Amino acid sequence: MSWLLNLYETYEANLDLVGKIEKRRNDQEYTLLPVSHTTQNAHIEVYITEDGQYHSASVITDKKDANTLIPCTEDSASRAGSKIAPYPLHDKLSYVAGDYAAFGGEIKKEEPFPYYINQLEEWASSPYAVDKVRSIYRYLKQGTLIRDLVNDGIVHLDEQQRLLNKWTKSGTKPDIFSVVSADQTSAFVRFTVYAPDRVVTKVWEDPEMYDSFIYYYSGKLGKEDICYVTGETAPATDKHANKIRNAADKAKLISANDSSGFTYRGRFKEGNEAARISYEVSQKAHNGLKWLINRQGKIIDGRVFLAWGNEALDVPGPNEDSYSLAPEGATDSPQRISYTNREFARELAKALEGYRSRIADSTEAKVNVLVLDSATTGRMAVLYYRSMNVGLYLDKLIEWHSSCVWLHRYRKDEQGVPVQFNGAPATKDIAYAAYGPNAGDKVVKGLMERMLPCIIDGRVIPKDILTSLYHRASNPVSMDKWEWEKTLSIACALINKSKEGFGVALDKDNNDRSYLFGRLLAVADVLERRALGEEIRASNAIRYMNMFSKHPARTWATIQSCLQPYQARLGTKATYWSQIIDEIGSRIPPEQFNNKPLSDLYLLGFYSQRHELYRKKENNDNKEDNDTAEAPIQP
Repeated sequence: MSWLLNLYETYEANLDLVGKIEKRRNDQEYTLLPVSHTTQNAHIEVYITEDGQYHSASVITDKKDANTLIPCTEDSASRAGSKIAPYPLHDKLSYVAGDYAAFGGEIKKEEPFPYYINQLEEWASSPYAVDKVRSIYRYLKQGTLIRDLVNDGIVHLDEQQRLLNKWTKSGTKPDIFSVVSADQTSAFVRFTVYAPDRVVTKVWEDPEMYDSFIYYYSGKLGKEDICYVTGETAPATDKHANKIRNAADKAKLISANDSSGFTYRGRFKEGNEAARISYEVSQKAHNGLKWLINRQGKIIDGRVFLAWGNEALDVPGPNEDSYSLAPEGATDSPQRISYTNREFARELAKALEGYRSRIADSTEAKVNVLVLDSATTGRMAVLYYRSMNVGLYLDKLIEWHSSCVWLHRYRKDEQGVPVQFNGAPATKDIAYAAYGPNAGDKVVKGLMERMLPCIIDGRVIPKDILTSLYHRASNPVSMDKWEWEKTLSIACALINKSKEGFGVALDKDNNDRSYLFGRLLAVADVLERRALGEEIRASNAIRYMNMFSKHPARTWATIQSCLQPYQARLGTKATYWSQIIDEIGSRIPPEQFNNKPLSDLYLLGFYSQRHELYRKKENNDNKEDNDTAEAPIQP
């Protein structure tokens, strides 16, 4: 229940934002829903005068404007099929139109309008009702909505004066048939009030309307019980919210409706024996979750990845790379190229200090990490959840980003300019590096979830992920150059994390067999590239890299024989490269110069040696002109 409690506390800490419209990057609107409210996509907007008369109507053709905040009851929020459970104010045409049956609307069991209008009358006649509710009620009880919409050209009839199911006539297709998914009878209608002498706040954006229904409906809730989340006695509920990820999402996190068949799998007699949650807590926790997902969650193939703070909402996400968390601290420069992991940790800590300082006054500030997904259309599960002190969370992030660190060149800044940065890759990039750019969303979201315990709980990186990275990074001929460079640096970052103690800077004292073989391959690659000059093609070292990782001694003999023409082309300049090859080769003991497959350390040796050779060298004028720095590799 701790995740529900933290969501409830987050809602309580942001009460000033309830009902305020916010926009995502795609201009889609969302809000922190009031209690007893939900959202629906409306198709028709009807204006009612203050004295309760029809004024005008329009079809909502802009999808961005269709999302409507509406009051709801426990039953209407979870209605399905032929169950009659009207929303209190805005609803489908079959509910709100008293003349629905008169115009040929299909009635399955019994007419839903009487249920709707009686419920609306209760609200309109209560002491909590506001004038807008009374105006809408006075109009709708007349039962002339469809007739007025027909006269206004909003809905259309056939020759028998019945609602037209499908537009088959010639001429321009009316808007209503473009916005509804089925026929006209499925249109959702929202109401607002019109005044000729002033601008009136729209009903679904009016805080007075929110409060009016909340106060009215609070007196109609069920019996009180102990809430398992807060420990307080309050009206309980067994009907919890859906539409968690989007307006069409039917999956629920909490439900107990299998009263037949398995009947709670034989564990309980009644559903509330498993968990009792108050109506207010359920509403606030679920509404807070919807708001947070819209605000800062990431959704991949239906799986939600969410990180938030109870007090400071915006927290660094565990799935982001180092450049996203701290661009200034992660961006590399020649002066900082040899940063150790400890030095990088200090730089990252400085970059995150701004967030830490905002919550420094609170010793109980928490960060929550939540992963949700649904196996069926009706059930959703919490796949991963952690709640921890914000200071501990930041320390975990710093530890990850300073130990899973490497030099990367695949990012671009906000202006689209390629940048190189030190740090850890994003988990989504790890997925594509391990399984290829065509990896399905199921594979990507699965890896992102599996990496979370490694980042937050300090667990070991799964071996299969490392193995897949190793094999793909060892096979450069199977992908474009930019993609291979990205895969290689990401593989090195995770290998570095699993081994620890390595870095981009070349370790000349490392005599590990695989590391030394990797260095040999890098020298062969750079030597051939220098000889090729402007000619762009893969070197023999790159072409044979996959075979080299499996049979290093035999493949090295082939690569070295292929180097002879290029050494001849370089002339005396090749002496420098030959000396490096000889020096590295002399470190490998004869008994280890065999065809035993190389470990993933050879990738670190390859990257570090190649990086060292490309760097500007000082005090080396008599050996080679190495003043050309390695350029960022762009996709």
